[in-house]
Amino acid sequence: MALTRKTRIHVWFRLLLLQGSWNFERLQGLGFFYALLPALKKLYRRNQLVTIGREYLGYFNTHPYLAPLVAGAVLKLEEERAAQQDLQVTIDDFKEMVAAPYAAIGDALFWGGLRPLAAGIALFFAAKGILWTPLIFLLLYNLVPLVFRLSGFVYGYHRGIRSVEFIQRRCLPDWAIHTKEAAVVVLGGFSAFLVFQHLQHDEMVSWVGLLALIPMILLGLIARKGISTLMLTLLTAIVIILLSMFWTDVTGLLVL
Repeated sequence: MALTRKTRIHVWFRLLLLQGSWNFERLQGLGFFYALLPALKKLYRRNQLVTIGREYLGYFNTHPYLAPLVAGAVLKLEEERAAQQDLQVTIDDFKEMVAAPYAAIGDALFWGGLRPLAAGIALFFAAKGILWTPLIFLLLYNLVPLVFRLSGFVYGYHRGIRSVEFIQRRCLPDWAIHTKEAAVVVLGGFSAFLVFQHLQHDEMVSWVGLLALIPMILLGLIARKGISTLMLTLLTAIVIILLSMFWTDVTGLLVL
């Protein structure tokens, strides 16, 4: 029995509440079962549903933006099991196999790369005094995860166990690295922008502000060595503070 589109849409919307019942014992386990429950009710009779439901009440945890990819594949496996087809791997084993890698990739891509990048871009609008900056940040940050939630769920349902190719085909680990590097570049550009504004305020020659790019280039080189995003943020803040403390004296000597 194939699930209807209406049922799959119902499951997808419930996945938005995946962490609504998060707890330290099962983490996302109960939320994952709640999301899949409309589909399970369509596939199994009431007496079977109790047994199937108990299998989902254990531990489960992955990145919430990649959880729809897992859920879509699990729905396909449940269809096959309800049709009494032989499964290449059990549903519990599949969930356990993909949960940790998806969590690691999701943390690096979305929270370690995309979030600082969106924040850095939003800072440019904040520096210009635009009141819509918080909404701009929310739009920039949530647009990409929404695409992943939608496309991941559809891909997982159509590919089933072979949905693990989603990570490899789209080179998500590489994108995580590139996104972190882009965040560093944006923060460096924002720092140079602040220095340029400061120079204009003090009526100094603007080309001197290009010197502020030197420490940012060095930070970019450090980023390629695998340093954490938190450390890069701290180093960027230190550079900005030092520039603001000593910039007037340094540029005064250069102008003379």
